[in-house]
Amino acid sequence: MEKMTQAIMTSPGNIEYHEVDIPPVQPDQVKVRMKRIGICGSDIHVNHGKHPYTSYPVVQGHEVSAEVVEIGSEVTNCKIGDRVTIQPQVVCQKCYPCTHGMYNDCETLKVMGFQTTGMASDYFVVDAKKVLVLPSSMSWEHGAMIEPLAVAVHAVRRFSQDMTGRKAVVLGGGPIGNLVAQTAKALGADVVLLSELSAYRLETAGKCGITTVNPSERSLLDAIIETCGEDRADVIFECIGINPTTKQAIEYARKGSHIVIVGVFGDLATVDMAAVQDHELTLLGSAMYREEDYIKAIELVADGKIEFDALITHNFGFREFKKGYDTIDMEKDKAMKVMIDMER
Repeated sequence: MEKMTQAIMTSPGNIEYHEVDIPPVQPDQVKVRMKRIGICGSDIHVNHGKHPYTSYPVVQGHEVSAEVVEIGSEVTNCKIGDRVTIQPQVVCQKCYPCTHGMYNDCETLKVMGFQTTGMASDYFVVDAKKVLVLPSSMSWEHGAMIEPLAVAVHAVRRFSQDMTGRKAVVLGGGPIGNLVAQTAKALGADVVLLSELSAYRLETAGKCGITTVNPSERSLLDAIIETCGEDRADVIFECIGINPTTKQAIEYARKGSHIVIVGVFGDLATVDMAAVQDHELTLLGSAMYREEDYIKAIELVADGKIEFDALITHNFGFREFKKGYDTIDMEKDKAMKVMIDMER
């Protein structure tokens, strides 16, 4: 059987490369040659041994672009040579969420790269229904950014499908926070304010046309009122996953408004539920995405409404996966989106 190289995280921070069999392609499956893999915040939690739902060994890789190299006899949604990205959820298709259009909330959800095999390998064989075709003009780097953009699209649409006339505050200027802010604008928001401590990430947000504030230099509440008006924001997106920004969201939310939790928490959160109740806030979680979010993400990029290049800060070869993680740890806020180039 034909072999391929696979990157396996055997324990937190330790990556080994093994030669493994390439699985045969079933009639309803597609084989792709991996091109780019992005490292995201959840991957970093795994690298540090702090992801609550991942055990080792694990093959990572879920933000991807790839080229179709073989299709099964029943596949009709793509063809050999297509540029694609892949939805990484593995769902039961039987539980209440799955049968009511919410498969991203599947009761037994597994995600490639966390609870099941990810795509950090030369090739990957996957069910064709998880494959989404990208425009032929889209770069491999941008193709691998569709997954995090789909996260942002889903988060914004948890609040509203149409942001026209809305005012939004985004807490956190990392890749997801930046993309949530860009998506809110792209979907019609009148005002979007992004709060971030890092000067580098503030500068990056500025390059993406986002209005920003550094809450260590200026009162966040004052900035919200100046930007959004006395009625403040209609929605606040928490995009870091830490107690301080969750506290800020609850404290500065207008009574009767919405807070969407997008950030992945590595530690137990402490939430002022008395304020949530007394201010009649709507507190929403946002988990991953669905196919319609991918489709909208691809559409927004095709329409020129999303800036990706300012976010892609580093690029390493496949055998440099560990270097990518080390760079994120060392560079911290300056390592926005680290890409793994599978062709190097």
